[in-house]
Amino acid sequence: MILADQYINNSGIILPKEGHNLNIDNRAYRYGDGLFESIRVVNGKIVGLQAHLDRLFSGLKELKIEKPVDFSFSFFNQRIEELIEKNGIEKGGRVRLTVSRENGGFYRPQANGACFTIEADAYDDNLFVLNQNGLSVDLYPENRKPISSLSKYKNSNALLYIMAALYAEENGFDDVILQNNKFEIIEGTSSNLFIVSNGVLYTPGLDSGCVGGTMRMQIINLAIKHSIRVYESNIAPSSLLAADELFFTNSISGIRWVSSYKNKRYFNNTSVKLVDLLNRELIN
Repeated sequence: MILADQYINNSGIILPKEGHNLNIDNRAYRYGDGLFESIRVVNGKIVGLQAHLDRLFSGLKELKIEKPVDFSFSFFNQRIEELIEKNGIEKGGRVRLTVSRENGGFYRPQANGACFTIEADAYDDNLFVLNQNGLSVDLYPENRKPISSLSKYKNSNALLYIMAALYAEENGFDDVILQNNKFEIIEGTSSNLFIVSNGVLYTPGLDSGCVGGTMRMQIINLAIKHSIRVYESNIAPSSLLAADELFFTNSISGIRWVSSYKNKRYFNNTSVKLVDLLNRELIN
């Protein structure tokens, strides 16, 4: 449901969200030819924008979309702040920044310029809140994610994640874990993955094909800062059964802990600690 008097920014033009029509020639719509970033808002302020832009700009280079000279931190920071204020977001919120190749052409583009859309909506929680009930998960068996130079970016073609999420719903799971074409586990349908064994964190490396999540990197840095050992490594499905804890991370929900995988049950001590540390970083 779209609330009344909500707005978007379409390539620099503020428009009412209700009634906004996407151009039928938009290449993100036609071909998935674009990238997006989901960005958290806390106390009406943008969280971690530079990390999101670093990934976005790297992805644009990979997709051979020409980055306009005015695309910068200050450019997007100003426009996102304007939209947050116009939409009346004073506490928690989420922003979606989508950049696609300019319209024209079929599979072969006519040009490689960029256009963008910014959306900003209120979010129920202001700070990060750990889920009260742990998630039940299983492996997604039907499709595997290929490892490529595009794997670490959030691109507009999300069919793999959609099908995985549908599989989870149809089979009574809260989420499922994706594997790459080497049968290594890599991520959830919308999140990066961490396992905890004997107090040590392990997360799939970017060379495994997982998305290079901004919250993933924040958790890695936070763990190092607080003397928690953390390793990026290849993780086999059997490691899930040996782990003490399992949790997902993304920039919007922060951390979501998993309570069960098959017959395995998990604790959430590390998840509780990390959520507290995340929130302390935000308010200090």
